[in-house]
Amino acid sequence: MIKKILLVAFIAFGTLAMVGQTTVTGTVKDAKTGDLLPGANIKISRKAVGTSTDFDGNFVLTVTEKPPFTIEVSMIGFQTKSAEITKNNQKVEITLTENETSLDEIVVSASRTPERIMESPVTVERMDARAIKNTSSPSFYDGLENLKGVDVNTNSLTFKSVNTRGFATFANTRFMQLVDGMDNSSPALNFALGNLLGMSELDVKTVELLPGASSALYGANAFNGIMFMTSKSAFDDQGISISLKGGITSQEAGGDNGYKDFNIRMAHAFSNKFAAKATLSYLDGTEWYATDYRNTANGEYTSGDRNSDRNYDGLNIYGDEVSTNIRGVAQTLEGLGLIPGGASALVPSENISRTGYDERDLMTYEAKSVKFGTSLNYRPFGNDRLEIIWNSKFGVGNTIYQGINRYNIKDFFMEQHKLEIRGKNFFVRGYMTNEDAGNSFDTRFAAININRAWKGDTTWFGQYTGAYLQGTLGGLTSDQAHALARQTAETGRFLPGTPEFQAAFDKVTADPDLVSGSKFQDATKYYHTDANYNFQDYIDWAEIQVGGSYRLYSLNSNGSIFTDYDGPIEYNEYGVYTQLQKKFLEDDRLKLTASMRYDKAQNFDGNVSPRMSLAYAAGEDKNQNFRASFQTGFRNPTTQDQYIGLNAGRAFLVGGAPDNLDRFTTPALSVSGAGQAITGSSSVGVSGRQAYENSFSAASVINGTFQKANITLVAPEKVAAYEVGYRGLLEAGEQRVTVDLSVYYNSYEDFISGKNVVVPFYGTVGDNSLSLFALQNGDYTAFQTYTNSAADISSYGASIGLNTTVFDGFNLGLNYTYAKFDFDQASDPDFEAGFNTPEHKVKLQFGKTELFKNFGFNVNVRWQDEYLWESTFMDATIDARTVVDAQVNYSIPSFKSIIKLGAANLMGQEYLSAPGVGAIGSQYYLSWTINN
Repeated sequence: MIKKILLVAFIAFGTLAMVGQTTVTGTVKDAKTGDLLPGANIKISRKAVGTSTDFDGNFVLTVTEKPPFTIEVSMIGFQTKSAEITKNNQKVEITLTENETSLDEIVVSASRTPERIMESPVTVERMDARAIKNTSSPSFYDGLENLKGVDVNTNSLTFKSVNTRGFATFANTRFMQLVDGMDNSSPALNFALGNLLGMSELDVKTVELLPGASSALYGANAFNGIMFMTSKSAFDDQGISISLKGGITSQEAGGDNGYKDFNIRMAHAFSNKFAAKATLSYLDGTEWYATDYRNTANGEYTSGDRNSDRNYDGLNIYGDEVSTNIRGVAQTLEGLGLIPGGASALVPSENISRTGYDERDLMTYEAKSVKFGTSLNYRPFGNDRLEIIWNSKFGVGNTIYQGINRYNIKDFFMEQHKLEIRGKNFFVRGYMTNEDAGNSFDTRFAAININRAWKGDTTWFGQYTGAYLQGTLGGLTSDQAHALARQTAETGRFLPGTPEFQAAFDKVTADPDLVSGSKFQDATKYYHTDANYNFQDYIDWAEIQVGGSYRLYSLNSNGSIFTDYDGPIEYNEYGVYTQLQKKFLEDDRLKLTASMRYDKAQNFDGNVSPRMSLAYAAGEDKNQNFRASFQTGFRNPTTQDQYIGLNAGRAFLVGGAPDNLDRFTTPALSVSGAGQAITGSSSVGVSGRQAYENSFSAASVINGTFQKANITLVAPEKVAAYEVGYRGLLEAGEQRVTVDLSVYYNSYEDFISGKNVVVPFYGTVGDNSLSLFALQNGDYTAFQTYTNSAADISSYGASIGLNTTVFDGFNLGLNYTYAKFDFDQASDPDFEAGFNTPEHKVKLQFGKTELFKNFGFNVNVRWQDEYLWESTFMDATIDARTVVDAQVNYSIPSFKSIIKLGAANLMGQEYLSAPGVGAIGSQYYLSWTINN
């Protein structure tokens, strides 16, 4: 297919006529060492025509361009140099100067304009192709964890959640991830599924990461941070590159399992006007098995197992959440005349849970990812002053996502298509993101409904209670009677591995109705357009930019996630912004950057987001840089915050958009005998409006105060962020140390949170005793509502990074991050902050790119202290850990190849990134990359 596209494009656009040729020869050397540099890029300035040096550092460039013209010579880690070509057969010798420090690298994301990291007005972390080559992690995406101030939480082998500055979850809706300008978050889930629809490692040009609020330039949801992944140009980076990677993952629960990762990139410029590229990535492996069977029957880790606790609820066991009080069952049987009168008094008032299924009996644990991307690039004038780009990305794969439940994401498909026009000072782009949940399913409901497929809850608990009573009357002790009761109720149970179990599993996981099935059904999409213009060619006293964006959501889950029972739900949001950047003082040492953005979402009032920063460059070479900034961020409620309507088993989830409250009603819920006298019915449906307007705070029900919940409709959350920092180069004799220091303070307002409430089937909360009577008789249900916390919440922290060379050229890097938050729980007892971030983190890097000829190595060590993880799935303390990654690599210049042998978690000490996920073991890999 790609060949056909390229052939059609070739015919359509043609190539330049061969009217004459100019040949340029030369060599490229390292200015400091005099060594020849293989792989340096040589091209005509502002055009796609070029070549690269061979393994001896020599090049031959043959072009149709007539002298005079300018060639540009560049190489990662070196400063670009130009040379004037004045005649045919000219021979040149180019010496490239290595960047003195990583702070000399150029970034664009901080201000939407090129500038040195050293002079950026805000904190920036960066990774380029050279850093990817040297990373000890199995992939560039895993390698992000080695950056200063960055947290990577491992949901599964193929799903890593990137976060900065606290409030981390796997559903990380406070952090944006852009790939070539496209937000690649899932339209329904509202966060990026790691690198599922990301970028092939071979196609990564740079990764830039801005910790902290960035809403002034990038709009809603650039709240805790934003990451930009930029791909290589089809014009500037031509040829075929291939990467073959294989190895094993090793885990105590899952054993040793093979994995493979294949990447290929092809790019070609057919002329100065037309180029195309295509990338393909394929990964296959085994996920980390989740086997935490500790008892959580009380909502926290507690003692006991299935043998000792008859209401046992194992963390990674599902279906055992279904529990009831057997005395209540006995009273119902007694009322129906199925057991003798008064016999219910012999049955203890004790909660009993059904027997569940282990997660490993439900999950396939097959990790798979297939990504395909293509772009067609057209330059009407034969140079980079104007370029039209069509870009398409497709991703399909399997992974695991942990939210309120654990989801087996299987055959999940996402696609993005973008048309972009960009020039020297502007860009306009529009793109569409579409997804299909494929065969994904909720493991908790899979287990619950497989249990119900062989025996319904009413029958199971009825048999249990009847057998218990029979055993007691027969003279058995209580423990013996309970053992008999479970044995009797379990008759007919589908055992994993049997045809009966498999048939029930297949049926349940194909059914999107959570009353009987578990399938995760979704085909949500969104359309997005944005534009930016820089007036630098028309205004010389300052650099002024303006821009805007528009997004339209179309929610389409057929009522399985959202309340879109009668068709897709559509809503929109838009924003406009401007930025002024002005330099002052001698040599432009002082730089002022001021931005302002206005955003409006359909269901909410508009938000204004200002940002202002000052950066001052001191020192003779401007190598001592100080900065201070103030900026605001905001986050619109997500699609789920607004329109979810979902039975999650333990509670019903209902979104807080004004038009959503009456869209959702629970399935029919059973009413007790006492309640039937009031309602006149044996079942009721509870609406979302009741959850918001007639409910008890869950915390007050637990502590016995029975307070009205007073839930407000969800609204945007805001943050005011303050930061000061220093970047500089310290020198003592020949020793040079780069320093990057930042300190921040964030103050949050209207923090979006889920609050648990209890809704009585009858009565008015706070006005009469009927609502309390409903609680007493079990005539109530639990909801999780989406609202905002009125509590004062703040977070603060600092980070410092030091980099230098020691022992004659060994690279040494050390960074430390401190993160803390303040919150008065008493001011909002139902609010769960979910900061989920270690207070202290230390990261160390040591290596050398040229230990001896063509051989290099790198070691990364990460330590973090223990911290509390809070989520709807489980709250628990995560232990402190130390993780060591290492790699050695060997370059073969004549084949433009790099062979790398590496290991992640080399010490083999397994660890958890959150309660409920699989313990992370070791990963060993061998890769061969051929880069043309």
